[in-house]
Amino acid sequence: MKLPAARGELSATLIGALGQDPERDRVVLPGDAGDADPFGDDVQLALFVAYELHYRGFDGVADAWEWHPEVLRLRGALERCFLAGLRAAVPGHTDLRATLDDLLVEPVESSGVSGFLKDEGELWQLREYAALRSLYHLKEGDPHAYGIPHLTGRAKAGLVAVEYDEYGAGRADRMHQRLWAGLMADLGLAPAYGHYVEQGTAELLATVNLMSLFGLHRALRGALVGHYATVEITSSPASRRMTQAMERMGAGQAAIHFYAEHVEADAVHEQVMRHEVVGGLLEDEPELTDDVVFGVEATGLLEDRLAAALTTPWRAGRTALRTP
Repeated sequence: MKLPAARGELSATLIGALGQDPERDRVVLPGDAGDADPFGDDVQLALFVAYELHYRGFDGVADAWEWHPEVLRLRGALERCFLAGLRAAVPGHTDLRATLDDLLVEPVESSGVSGFLKDEGELWQLREYAALRSLYHLKEGDPHAYGIPHLTGRAKAGLVAVEYDEYGAGRADRMHQRLWAGLMADLGLAPAYGHYVEQGTAELLATVNLMSLFGLHRALRGALVGHYATVEITSSPASRRMTQAMERMGAGQAAIHFYAEHVEADAVHEQVMRHEVVGGLLEDEPELTDDVVFGVEATGLLEDRLAAALTTPWRAGRTALRTP
C-alpha cells in the first residue's frame, strides 16, 4: 500500500514523519490530539496509518517505524481521543443479555446497507460498497487475531475456532481474505491490498480502526469480545441479504460465494461467540461485563454511522466514496 494523502494536521504530521529515516532523523510527533473530531477524517486516517504499520506497512516506509516511540505517542493520543468520543456517544447500557438479544432482532428489511442493496441498490453502489469494505476484508481476521494472547480458557479456544474458519480452515484458497479478493475481481475492482484507501471515508475507517484498537490492547479485551460477538451475531442475516443483492444484480459466482459462505459459517460462529467466547470470558472475569457491552454498542454506533454515510448519498444518486 502507498501512503495516502493527509486529511489534516495530525495525519499530515504522521505521514510526513514516515517518509524519513527512523534510525537517523530526529522526529517529534504530537502527544495530544487537541480538540480534533474523534470521528473525523484527520483522526481516523492518522489512526489507520499508525495501525497499518502493524499489518503490512506501506511502500517506502521503514519497518522500524512500527514500534517507534514517537509514533506510539501520537497513536496513544489518537486512541484516547477516539475512545472518549465512543464512550460519550454510546448508550452505556449495563444489561449484557438484553444487549445481545437485541442483536438477534431482524431489522426492517429496507434498513441498513444490506437491506438497501437487496431491495433497491444498483451495481455501481454495490461496487462502491465492496471497494470501501476491502480496507477490512482483505485483512479479515487479522485485527481479532491480536486479541488471542489476551484471552484464556474457553474464550481463547472459542475465538481461535472462529478465526480458524476465517483463515480457510488451513486452506489458503478458502481464506476469507482471498474470497473477498475474488468478489472484487468479479465486480471489476482492483483486489490489491489497501488499493481504495483514498476513497475510504472517515465512517469506514472508524469501523476498521475499532477492531485494531480493541485487538491490540489487552485492557480492551472485553470490548474486543463484545465487538466480535456483534459481528458474528449480525453477519448471517446480513450476508443472506447481500447474497440476494448479488444475485439480483447479476454478480459473478465468486462474489455470490463470499456471502453465501458467511450465511452458514456465521450462524455457527454466533453460537460459539455467545456461549464460549463471551460466556467463557465472563465466567473467568465477570468484572469485564460492562466492557463487553461497550464493545457491542461501539460497533453498532459506527456501523449505523457508516450505513447513513452510504445510503444517504446513494438515495440522492450520488457517490458515497470520499473521492470518485
